[in-house]
Amino acid sequence: LAFCRARVVRVPKGPLIRVVGTEVVIPCSVSDYDGPSEQNFDWEFSRKTDFVRIVSTWDSTFTSEEYQKRVGHGDIKLRRSSNDAVELVIRNIQPTDQGRYKCSTPSTDATVQGNYDAEVQVKVISDGLSVSGSKARSSMSLKLSEGDSIKLRCSAITTSPEHTHLHLTWQIKSGSTWRDILSLTHEGKFQPGPGYEERYRNGDIRLDTGANDTYQLSVSQASSADGGAYRCLVSEWVRGADSSWQKIQEKSVEIASVAIQRTDVVISTSNVSVTERDSLDLTCNITTDRSGVFQAEVMWYFSASPDDTLSDAQVLLSMDRDSVVSDSTLISLSHVDRNSYRLLVRDVDVEDSGYYFCQAAVWVPLHNGSWHKVVERTSAPVSVVVTALEPDYEVFLNASKTPKFSDDPTELNCVITNAQDAEANIRFTVSWYYRKRLRSDDVVTEELLATMDADWTLLLGDRSRERTQNGEIIFYKKAVDTFSLRIQWTSESDRGDYFCVISAWSRHRNNSWVKSKDVTSASVSIFWATQDYMLTVEAVKLKPFFVAGHTFEMTCKVSSKNIKTPRYSVLITAEKPLTDQSNPNGTTRIISLNQDSVVRLEDWTDQTRVDGVVLEKVQENEFRYRMYQTQISDAGLYRCVVTAWSPGGGGMWREAVNGLSNPIQIDFQTSGPVFNVSVHSDNPTIYQGELADLLCIVTTEGMALEPDDMSFDVSWFAVRSFALDREPVLLASLDRRGIVTQSRRNGSSDLSLERISPLEFRLRVHGCEDHDFGNHYCVVTPWVRSATGVWQREPDIKAKPIFLSVKMDVLNAFKYPLLIGIGLATVIGLLSCLIGYCSSRWCCKKEVQETRRERRRLMSMEMD
Repeated sequence: LAFCRARVVRVPKGPLIRVVGTEVVIPCSVSDYDGPSEQNFDWEFSRKTDFVRIVSTWDSTFTSEEYQKRVGHGDIKLRRSSNDAVELVIRNIQPTDQGRYKCSTPSTDATVQGNYDAEVQVKVISDGLSVSGSKARSSMSLKLSEGDSIKLRCSAITTSPEHTHLHLTWQIKSGSTWRDILSLTHEGKFQPGPGYEERYRNGDIRLDTGANDTYQLSVSQASSADGGAYRCLVSEWVRGADSSWQKIQEKSVEIASVAIQRTDVVISTSNVSVTERDSLDLTCNITTDRSGVFQAEVMWYFSASPDDTLSDAQVLLSMDRDSVVSDSTLISLSHVDRNSYRLLVRDVDVEDSGYYFCQAAVWVPLHNGSWHKVVERTSAPVSVVVTALEPDYEVFLNASKTPKFSDDPTELNCVITNAQDAEANIRFTVSWYYRKRLRSDDVVTEELLATMDADWTLLLGDRSRERTQNGEIIFYKKAVDTFSLRIQWTSESDRGDYFCVISAWSRHRNNSWVKSKDVTSASVSIFWATQDYMLTVEAVKLKPFFVAGHTFEMTCKVSSKNIKTPRYSVLITAEKPLTDQSNPNGTTRIISLNQDSVVRLEDWTDQTRVDGVVLEKVQENEFRYRMYQTQISDAGLYRCVVTAWSPGGGGMWREAVNGLSNPIQIDFQTSGPVFNVSVHSDNPTIYQGELADLLCIVTTEGMALEPDDMSFDVSWFAVRSFALDREPVLLASLDRRGIVTQSRRNGSSDLSLERISPLEFRLRVHGCEDHDFGNHYCVVTPWVRSATGVWQREPDIKAKPIFLSVKMDVLNAFKYPLLIGIGLATVIGLLSCLIGYCSSRWCCKKEVQETRRERRRLMSMEMD
């Protein structure tokens, strides 16, 4: 393809048929060339044989003397459309311009390849197209009413010697531009213009052909948009040598100017304001210049919003074209004159407030006696406001009961006074509001306590809903003109301003109630002076000196101020030393007594001394705590935590204030032995399946004790990590009575815990597995028997952990699998040899008898 590439100059395929006096445009282009992208062109003309130079893109002296005047005046010019294409433009072509036109391109190629010029024949024919309007309505002005029909005629004929087709288009002038209405193309097809497709499909716009080459445009149901100037645009088309259609000329003529009189529907009055029980009078006027016979169809609508559509609006009344009105009791529709229709609404109500509009349709009779709707319009909505007849009354709020202290009752009365025009159709309801009082100037919005609707149904607010349902707040109607609010037990959160709102409701025609007026009372302040609650708690130790095993006793004395009839609840707490492992937080809740004198053990976990602590009420403000058979582990600071309660609403108790007593210390001065614990193992690194021995060894220092006077609780723990960063897991425990308790295990290994001497305890792990590794330690709780025979518990002692490592024995792990594999391989090999030998010996043996061949003479290789 690269070797076949050559310059190609192209012009349209001729002959080109053009009409005298029109403008001719002949394009010329070049492709597949070398050199610069912008190419130059030369145009020449020949009537017979010799070519005359017309114009060039690069040489201004190229034009011959015959064409210099026309080129200078611009009647002949070149118009460049791209770097490789130009157009020869000849304005007002004449018969002398008929002939051959040649387009040439100067060579810019390295080698001469292809064609450098091309010719086209131009044929000039006479103008045979004639376009004119109808004689009766040529250039006339028509005035029509909206909904009428428009009929315009146009005549178009051609006497061209060539076989040409006509393209006719009806246009309307909107502003300064012409828009297509309907066309009959040169191919015989009807084509509606933009925006007229739907009307063309409905048959409202037609184009008919008649005798004497006339074309009639018919427009039915004319609207205001159809007003304007109409013209007939005709173009002449001819089929070229390449079978494509070419437009050779175009003519137009203005037919008529049409003015459409719009039909409007308006309501005579604008915004209307009427009083309740009066009558509403509205008139719908139809504006039209029709002088013939017509009938109107009117329909009145009502809507609550001016933006509602007809489908959303409510139909009030309608009158058809025969003046038949739909039935209604309080609404009437009458025909005042030819173009006016009156709507009368009697005894209006507040619900009649809204927007009213009417819709009118104009009907005209046809020749066959039927009626045809020519136009339909809807008026703009008119706002109607119905003013309610408001009753005149005043509202007064007073407090019949005010609280002096917290939990006292409060009662407010909202009274209606000076009520006038309060007829049977008026009903009163109340709404109660609360506003919190602040010392600063901050604005506080009111909170709704309760409100009543028109049916006297009580609707509770968020602030009072729960208390009203519990009976703490009561809303009721004391008399016909009095509404009351009662708070059974007033709290400090109820202090503030209260006010009520009395609403008047009016009954409408449909027996519904509509609020007509609200009157707000002056606020009433509910407030009483309060002082801060004060509570003092003093703890006293009754026995200043005692030893372990004796009874510890202390009392808590309580005094309070500014609390109405208080009751007290007491909690005894102990702050143990930080070395105590049983409670790392330091504070233990021992026993409590509530305001109803009910005793409860809190965190007391010593099962051997369940009855060892007692808390009792000595007097109304004095409480006594006893702890029997004290032990060394009971050392610490003891306090009384007291809570004062005051009676609340409904027999409930309300917490007032808390108090904490001074600490009472229990400290045992003893010169007993000191215990130490350590963990030892002869072999901390073992293999899987072996036995692990761990010893917990207790040593004593100081005063020597007999073995019968010592006893120990031993617990073994494990942390399954190299570092002590996980929670310890209890393995097993041995109490001082010799009872062993094991935790649940998931593996196949087993545990045993035993005492091998008075001060040594051994933990064994049988059949160790890999999950038995980790840091192991023991926790020992010593028990020492005092001289009085009472066992005293010493603080817990934790040993330093030892790490137990479990390894895998590779040789033992693979010994049996290797032996089994070698044995199976040997057996399978011997069996395979035996099967092969038997098969070759007895099963696959064949006797082959060879035929003896005589070799008396030589044979050729082919035969062999």
